[in-house]
Amino acid sequence: PTSAQVSVVPQPGRFRYTLDNDVLTTEQRQFYEDNGYLLIKKLVSDEDIERFRKEFMRICKREVNPPGAMIMKDESLRSQYGQSEKVVNKVQDFQEDKELFRYCTLPEVLRYVECFTGPNIMAMHTMLINKLPDSDKQTFLHPMHQDLHYFPFRPADHIVCSWTAMERADQDNGCLVVQPGTHKIPLKPHGYPNWEGKTNKLFHGLLDEDEKTPRVHLVMEKGDTVFFHPLLIHGSGINKTSGFRKSISCHFASSECYYIDVKNTTQEDLEKELVEMVRKKYNATSVELR
Repeated sequence: PTSAQVSVVPQPGRFRYTLDNDVLTTEQRQFYEDNGYLLIKKLVSDEDIERFRKEFMRICKREVNPPGAMIMKDESLRSQYGQSEKVVNKVQDFQEDKELFRYCTLPEVLRYVECFTGPNIMAMHTMLINKLPDSDKQTFLHPMHQDLHYFPFRPADHIVCSWTAMERADQDNGCLVVQPGTHKIPLKPHGYPNWEGKTNKLFHGLLDEDEKTPRVHLVMEKGDTVFFHPLLIHGSGINKTSGFRKSISCHFASSECYYIDVKNTTQEDLEKELVEMVRKKYNATSVELR
């Protein structure tokens, strides 16, 4: 317990989504309240980002193999490029990689995270995304979704994502797209989008997307970091350039969050899919989630 715990109670009627401390200005808090996200310029140093990039390259070349990490690849490119960054589009769950996990412990990041979660913080979900150049197939388009769909724990207001651009992200290379204010709506049903061609495993999207809701493209420079609520509807477009658009992110939660049973909820199908994947991967006859 720390003395900062007194701040976990939001001001009644004024701020629901941020906690009282001296990090955020009143304007920043109000912006997050209204929109569900907050962009902080140049938060992570170039030096740190280069270290993360170097480690990602080592993982691509199989010089390191972090236990428990899921390395997602475009298998169709492997014959052409072998083991390289031209094939790997995501490293997920990198918590056992000391170098990448440093991102989740950076004081400059945690200083802001604490504004949303309180002082006792858990790193729950980690990703380094390498958005590959895409074709008309739109293989790496991530449909609009709410991250809470993937999390069997609550309350949502004590969860936040920290997402840092590792190079400039804009509409050409598939930057984040958000629908401001949608963090105030409940979790909606998700599933695989009804697209022609390939959809990536577990890249679920909203089943009833409202096309009329305004969207904002988050143009970010290297080191810029956006913090956003797990109910905020967001996605990313395709990378129309010949380069790679990298980002590193972690979802943090207050250690006071608790797990829920997702049976008879919109998340039940995702649980079934995960259990089936684990069963196949480890040749297990039965899988019990705890």
